[in-house]
Parts: sequence; C-alpha cells; structure tokens
Amino acid sequence: MFDTLQSMASSLYWPYFLAGYYRGLEIVTTLFGCVILVSSMDDLFIDLWYWIRRLSRALSFKRKYLPLTPEQVRSKPEQPLAIMVPAWHEYDVIAPMLENMVSTLEYKNYKIFVGTYCNDQRTIDEVEKMRRRLRQLVRVEVPHDGPTCKADCLNWIVQAILAQGLKQEAPFAGVILHDSEDVLHPLELKFFNYLLPRIDFIQLPVTSLERNWWELVAGTYMDEFAEWHTKDLVVRESMSKSVPSAGVGTCFSRRALEVLAAETSNMPFNTDSLTEDYDIGSRLGRLGMKQIFAKFNVDYVIRRRKWFGYGKETIRTMSMPLGVREFFPDTFRTAYRQRARWTLGIALQGWQQVGWKGSIATKYFLFRDRKGLLTSFISMIGYLLLANFLLMMILDWLGLWTVYYPSLFAPGSLASQLMWLNMIALLLRMIQRVYFVGRMYGWEHGLLSIPRMIVGNMINAMAAARAWNMFLGHLITGKKLAWDKTMHDFPSADTLSTQKMRLGELLLKWQAIDETKLTFALEMQAKEHQPLGKILIDLGWLDHATLHEALALQNESVSGSEQNVTGANAPSVLSVTS
Repeated sequence: MFDTLQSMASSLYWPYFLAGYYRGLEIVTTLFGCVILVSSMDDLFIDLWYWIRRLSRALSFKRKYLPLTPEQVRSKPEQPLAIMVPAWHEYDVIAPMLENMVSTLEYKNYKIFVGTYCNDQRTIDEVEKMRRRLRQLVRVEVPHDGPTCKADCLNWIVQAILAQGLKQEAPFAGVILHDSEDVLHPLELKFFNYLLPRIDFIQLPVTSLERNWWELVAGTYMDEFAEWHTKDLVVRESMSKSVPSAGVGTCFSRRALEVLAAETSNMPFNTDSLTEDYDIGSRLGRLGMKQIFAKFNVDYVIRRRKWFGYGKETIRTMSMPLGVREFFPDTFRTAYRQRARWTLGIALQGWQQVGWKGSIATKYFLFRDRKGLLTSFISMIGYLLLANFLLMMILDWLGLWTVYYPSLFAPGSLASQLMWLNMIALLLRMIQRVYFVGRMYGWEHGLLSIPRMIVGNMINAMAAARAWNMFLGHLITGKKLAWDKTMHDFPSADTLSTQKMRLGELLLKWQAIDETKLTFALEMQAKEHQPLGKILIDLGWLDHATLHEALALQNESVSGSEQNVTGANAPSVLSVTS
C-alpha cells in the first residue's frame, strides 16, 4: 500500500495536484474565514454591550436602588390570574406537572386552563382525573381532531379564559403560558401579580434542568439557554425594547390579549406560524405594548454531585433569576427536529410574514435571528476544512507531498492575521460559554460546554438543513407546513425533591376548601380529637372521592422519598391531620 502511494507521489502530476489542492484549501478557508469574522464581530458587539451595561448598572443603578425582595412581591394583593397549558398526547406528563404546579405555587387566586383534543382520550382522562382533585382546573376541549398546531389549541384556551373572566367578579389580570413539562418556582405568580397591569408582556428566563455529564445532546440546551437567557435576551431588551416569547414562562396582560383578539377575530395566536410564541412577541412589540425580560433573583435548592457526578452529593441554596426549568430533548434526532421547527418558524416564516419591519435595533436582532440559516453550515464547512488540512499534514509527514506553492498564510500576511482574529474570537466565545454555564451548573459543566459546542453546531446544521428542505418544499408544492411535536419528559419526584404536605395544606392548594373552613375544622379537631378528613366530610365541605385522592397522593409522596417514616408517624386515613 505504501509503495503504491510512493509511486503516485513520484508521478509527474501528483505533486502539482497536491500543491494546487492545498492552494485551493487556503483560498476557500480565507473566504469562509471572512464570513466567520463578520459573524464573530456581531457576537462581540453583543458581548461588549452586555458587559458595559452590567458594569454601568453596578456602579450607578444598583447603588441607588435596593433590589426587589420576596417580601415586596408577596405583599401585593392577589389579582385573578389564568394559566394556559396546551396538551396533545401529554398523558404521561400532564398529571405530575399539574400536581407539582399546584403544590408549588404560593398563590391562591388563579385557575389553570388545559386544552385537550377530542380525539386524545388518554390525555383527557388524565386531565379529568386531576380536575376531580383540583378545583382551580378547567379543561378546554378543542372541538376538532388533533393534532393541529399549538397556536390553534391556545386560541381555544384564550376564548375559554375570556368567557370565564366575564362570569367572575373581577376578570383575569394576566394570562400565563406554560407547557406540560415546565417546573415552576413558588413565587412565579406572585412576581407576575406584582408587575401587572403595568407591564403588558413579561418573559421569564428559561433554563434546562441539570443533566448528567455524558448526556451531550441534552447538555447543549443547558449551555445555550444559560448564555441566551442570561446575556443575549438582556441585550435585546435593552437595545430594542422588545422581547420574543420563549413559549413558556410568558405572561400577557389582559389588555394585551384583548387587543390581539380584537385585531385577529379572536385568534391572538398565529396558526400560520410554527413558532407562535416568537410571532406574538413581535406583534406586541409593533403595537407598542410594554415588554420586559424580567430578572428577579430568588433562592433555589440545588442538589449536585461534584467531579462529574462521581463525588459526594451536596445540597445548597443558590441565588438565581426566577424562571422556568424543564427537560429538553436528549437524542440527536429529537433535538435537531425541534430546532428545525424553531428555525423554520423564527427565521424563514418570520422573514416571510414579518419581513424587516421595525426600528434599526429591531432589524438588527431580526438579522441575528436569521443569520443561523447560513452560519450553521459555515461551522460544518469549517470542520471539513480542518480535516483536509490535517490530511495534508499527514501526507507531508509521509513524504508524499513534495511540491509547495508560497502559502497564503505566511507569517504577517492578511490571511494569517484573519485566522488569528478568528482564533481570538473563538477563544472569547469559549470563555463566555464556560463562564455562564459554570455559574449556573458548576465548573464541570462549564468545561464540558467546550466539546458540547461541536455537538451543538452539528445539531444546528441538521436543523437548518431540515428547515430549508421543509420551507422550499412548501414553496414549490404549496403543501402546508406541519406541526412537528416534541415529546416531553417531566422530572421524577426525587429530582423535584417533593415533600409530603399535610392534609389541610394539600386541600388548600387544591382549593377544595378555604382557609375559613380549614380553621374551623382544626378548632373542632382540637376539641373532639377526630381525623380532619372525617370532620370535613361530616360538615359537608369535602367529598369522599377528594379525600381519598388527597390521602393517596400523600402516600405516593412518602413512597417516592426516603421512606423513613415508621410506627406512630406513618400516615393513615385515621391519623393524618393538617
């Protein structure tokens, strides 16, 4: 084999072919290096804006004003709020999500509206089971078969919310959008309540729940959202006064939804867009609605094992912006298909439906939203060029490459300076990524974010290719773009660190009884020494089915935890109290 290669190398044309091939590599690399440099300068501008803004606020704003406290947020009287959750084939996650939501939130004056399709009986059954438990839960049925698109389901939920608002003493002050895999913070509704009705559109940060070190695909979501929702969206709000919705953790004021409904024949969410969340945020910005990317630091309890999961587990409290956490896809196929829908809706459909409207700042961020249609492929071409250069080095080392033209990358040349600039820009990107990821998930994930950048680039390239393929097929054939649903996971009870609630607290969370009735029943219990559940049933304030549901849930939470309750402390129908 080696003799054959040597004979090829000694042939007349082979050395000149290799020399010409290498010169072609240098020319292509220089051209693509210019594109990469332009994109890097764009990213560097965002970095500089963020860090200068952060420094100036630290020196001025934060010295003049005290930060908002949980006590201030809790002190404002509760306004009626509505939560909307679209559900198609969510039978495996919708019940634990609703249970966790109700048991977590420090809020009472709210209702949950879950949208289901008439041909999705398994999801309907799960929601109905929860509706028997939760008095604040309303199931909204889409009157036609699914799946359609998320926007269609949301429009039906909005109609039910507006109709319910007319029946109440006070209409809903705000409507919050969530998905069936979201994990909420207890103060979320309190925070929205504090900002309403002054703000028309509020977006909370969205982050990934922590994954294992070997889950490289899922880890890319940790990395990208840690940086996007800490830096990029902050800069976007600061420059353009507009914020795109992330699809979860989004709160609309009543005024915002009413204006949108009036303008769109009661269809505020765009059914022609695969990213209705991004679309509605853009439309509210063009209507002049006040939008904010809300950052409010709260405490999170973090359970983490050091040394890439092999060290001792530690539990500590960490101050982070209040936000929504969830699991994102953990396989290459599900990840690129989900991102293809994002690319298709945000970049291609957004370009087609919105164009380049808005201020200079808005147009700049539209450019940033759409540049991935090109730069996603540039990254892959860069990896291919690198592989070719490595191959040429091997051929040179083997003595098979013997003819050389003067290199374009000679020291001091423009091409070599271009490469150095790109190397510095790449180093800055890596430092920023390590900082934001490490700050949120620890130094181990901060270091892992560097190799995961390659995985993320591969996912984004496949997503862009799929988005272009679907969009061009739509333009050529006229076939409507189909909704590509992402299957959801919800964390286990161990991940959420759920604790057993006492019966009275649980019934209050479910809104099965109110505080006045509970107080009266507890006073009777102190005198008569009877189980709280029996007293509530005897008074006619609780039915047997709801009591058994509550007791069953208590037993589930105990069996899912450390199970160290024994003897007289074990829960039972007769011994459980408030």
